Amino acid sequence: MKKLRTLVEKYREPLVYLLVGGLTTLVAALARFGVNLLCFGAPSVPSFRQNTVLSLVDWTAGVAFAYPTNRRFVFRSKNPRILTEAAGFVGSRLSTLGLDWALTQLMGTVLGLNVYVVWFVKTAVVFAANYFLSKLFVFRKKS
Repeated sequence: MKKLRTLVEKYREPLVYLLVGGLTTLVAALARFGVNLLCFGAPSVPSFRQNTVLSLVDWTAGVAFAYPTNRRFVFRSKNPRILTEAAGFVGSRLSTLGLDWALTQLMGTVLGLNVYVVWFVKTAVVFAANYFLSKLFVFRKKS
């Protein structure tokens, strides 16, 4: 039991990120697929314009949920400059929005892959990129 506790303490941050990131992914997916259904009739291969709108909806919902939860639970930030930190978070997420959009257009619009396959692949790539950008640039510990 002590070994397990030691492992959990050692890997607390990535483990909590998986949980919070999973919840963020759920929030973003509900927003994306809800808008896809309500606004576009749920096509399995959305158009270029529809994919762009869906990426923006997904991103906005994800960032709105992710910043406060990452700040509090994952990285336990005590930075008093919340607006500066939030701006850095949004900036890092804008870079992965570009990645999200490019992957969505390539796999969805160009290759014609199913919207759920595209979502799964791009989410895995963006999920990992978001963690490293947050850890290295947004919530980095000052030495």
